[in-house]
Amino acid sequence: QKLPYFLVCGAAESGSTVTIRKGEVSITRPMIITPDRMEPEFRNFFEEQAEADLAAFLLSRTAGFSNLKFANTSGPERIVSDSIEEAVAKLNRQLDDEEEEHVAILSAPPGMGGIAVMRYAAERVWESAPGNIQELRERGFLN
Repeated sequence: QKLPYFLVCGAAESGSTVTIRKGEVSITRPMIITPDRMEPEFRNFFEEQAEADLAAFLLSRTAGFSNLKFANTSGPERIVSDSIEEAVAKLNRQLDDEEEEHVAILSAPPGMGGIAVMRYAAERVWESAPGNIQELRERGFLN
């Protein structure tokens, strides 16, 4: 599953510039699950490995995440002089003009962009879980 997004990050100082980054999260499930692949994996979400390890630990306690791989790819930052609210409004208008319905607009305080993107991906997995279970039942895997 691919989850495209725009990430709008606030400035460290009030009145400073805001950054916008376009990216996409890919979520994959291994074809064969082995003991070494039982924990979720996060690539390119965080600058520090300790943050990635903490996120993986927290989500590994949820069955729906136990073997998923999350890969975040993003383009270069664009710096704008708008406030977060103005930048989000402009992106909304742009996506409306392009009739794009499958791109999320995320906002985060400085240094928290990875958390915002991870939360977005996690929420999408949680939302799809009931449908995934129903599909497994229909295929006879949970009888």
